[in-house]
Amino acid sequence: MTHASTPMPGQHLPAPVPGRVLRSPIGLSHAVTALLGVVIVADLLIVTASLNMRALMGRMASGNTVALGEGELSRADYEMAGSVVLYGVALLATAVVFIVWFHRLRQNAEIFAPGALSRSPGWAIACWFIPIANLWIPRGIAADILWAAQPEPRSRVPRHRGLLNAWWGAWVWALVFDRFASRAYDAAQGVDAVRDAAGLVAASAGFDMLAAVLAILFVRRLTAAQHEKALAGPAAPGR
Repeated sequence: MTHASTPMPGQHLPAPVPGRVLRSPIGLSHAVTALLGVVIVADLLIVTASLNMRALMGRMASGNTVALGEGELSRADYEMAGSVVLYGVALLATAVVFIVWFHRLRQNAEIFAPGALSRSPGWAIACWFIPIANLWIPRGIAADILWAAQPEPRSRVPRHRGLLNAWWGAWVWALVFDRFASRAYDAAQGVDAVRDAAGLVAASAGFDMLAAVLAILFVRRLTAAQHEKALAGPAAPGR
């Protein structure tokens, strides 16, 4: 995608909306994809640390502590804490860049379908910070962006709708399960409780990895859809 005021030779772009120009989301999509990769790595570290903690607690529960080295439990605890901190930093950075990318796509969508979308571009930022409502409003905005990027602007079922639903469902489930697993681990008292909670944390990180992979696919598909729409130019009259 190129800037609306500097089209490539032979390229036709949608008719400009006063005060608005197309801005390429491709660079931002690469940044989001890379950061989601870091999130996946952090999730893998959490899985490794959690399974290690679970194994240590299992050995303690069975009374098999002969081979348990001095300081091994402390190291396991530090590994858990360190992986969670890394995940938090990666998630924060990803969220910031993702929201910037999301807002840019929503601004572009206004050029593709001026006045036809349900919420203003500002909602693409604000929606993420509204408790409870952030579990469904962003998905609606993403669906609008998909619709506006369709080759056939009046299509009621946009391409990649299944991928959107899969990503959003996985993300909401991972978010809810993470809250449950984190609280269980923080409240765990005793060897058996810590062992079971560590297993929940590992499962939570696994769900988060799935959501991150689906997010990468969605970011790439939605960015590509807008890019293709920009290269195709405005729809023919009467379409």
